[in-house]
Amino acid sequence: MSHLRKPAVAGAFYPAQPQQLAADVHAFLAAVPRTGEKPAPKAVIAPHAGYVYSGPIAASVYARLLPTRGRITRVVLMGPSHRVAFKGIAGCTADAYETPFGPLPIDKDAYRRALGFPDTGILDAAHEQEHSLEVHLPFLQAVLGPFSLVPLVVGDAPPELVAQVLEAVWGGPETLIVISSDLSHYLDYETARSLDHAACQAIEHLDGGALRDDQACGRIPVKGLLSIAKRRGMTVETVDLRNSGDTAGPKDRVVGYGAWAFCEPARDAKIAPEESERIRAQASLLLELARSAIESRLSSGQPAAMPDPLPDLLRQPGAAFVTLKLDGQLRGCIGSPQAWRSLGEDIVDNAQKAAFHDPRFPALSTEEWPDLELSVSVLTPPVPMDFRDETDLLAQLRPHVDGLIIEDDGRRSLFLPSVWEVLPTPKEFLSHLKRKAGMAEEHWSPSFKASRFLAVELKNS
Repeated sequence: MSHLRKPAVAGAFYPAQPQQLAADVHAFLAAVPRTGEKPAPKAVIAPHAGYVYSGPIAASVYARLLPTRGRITRVVLMGPSHRVAFKGIAGCTADAYETPFGPLPIDKDAYRRALGFPDTGILDAAHEQEHSLEVHLPFLQAVLGPFSLVPLVVGDAPPELVAQVLEAVWGGPETLIVISSDLSHYLDYETARSLDHAACQAIEHLDGGALRDDQACGRIPVKGLLSIAKRRGMTVETVDLRNSGDTAGPKDRVVGYGAWAFCEPARDAKIAPEESERIRAQASLLLELARSAIESRLSSGQPAAMPDPLPDLLRQPGAAFVTLKLDGQLRGCIGSPQAWRSLGEDIVDNAQKAAFHDPRFPALSTEEWPDLELSVSVLTPPVPMDFRDETDLLAQLRPHVDGLIIEDDGRRSLFLPSVWEVLPTPKEFLSHLKRKAGMAEEHWSPSFKASRFLAVELKNS
């Protein structure tokens, strides 16, 4: 029997009767002025108060998602904990979140990825009475139709952890990120307007460091999103900024609300020449870091110490693959398709995993070590591809340029651009990548997804 997280604030923050709830939500959405066609946001920030107070502000950004109905099939919903004090980020054991509109299944596979970091885990108590997630669900159901849910409650956590978790479940066009936050609390109208305007400026400038503790109850997840948005070159638009004195309350003690839409840049996978040069200028350091990590494990069983001081390049978030070859044959290859930790940490960990934990090979021996060839590939963020069918996808692939990630029916696999050296045609490249993912070479379906990326490859022998 399914375990449901039952509504906790239906009848208080929003109507408990489906008919009345539907009427209210649709009325809020219908009242949003139409401003012409705009790109659908990848992520939004929206408030979580009672609908009479914050419903119009939430509706202003959710209306942007109406054209995506049927296309967005997963929502990552993250909000602050109001009732339970804890450290980190919490999921729950429920199989679904229930609302008056019906249950929303929880994406357990996404949970496994999201909750694989230190200070993340399951804490049902954080979800049971928490309203910061629940109040968004009827809006999302009305706008998107059916979708799976990744509900995450944030306690005392660094924004960097939020960013890591979000990156792990970022997905492609099928995934929407929703960050739940109100703004200032219980100030007079003019003071609240001033404080909320400053918070708005911080969000518009993607400057999490400028967001103060008293400016947003969801400041930690907001800061995590701002970090990712800045790294990914996203644009942000303030859709609405008001407070309860503007909607349904007195003006002597108000709560602030804002709504923001974040869009990913419409771009192909590319890397700026100066960024490529910066990485290549540190080639010897990156390669030595990987080699030292393996050599240290071979000699002492311990990872190598990180350089001190650590260069900026290694301290910044980065994604890398480490590839090992022996006599020209693959001997191990492990990496990260997306940045979720510092580049230095990523290289050290993936070097050790390629040498000792690649399931296709036995652990590297000391006898093999002197003849080992090593390369490090630093990846750009994956960019989802838009294609009609397999023929269209093949036509878009750029041999010896693109790395490729494919995903369908729970199967996923990746080829680095270097694989073009042995699979030189798009048809061969894609067919072998399907086989690597456990798909048949002729496999195709409407849900087939592909993303491409570039890589700066650094070689050593």
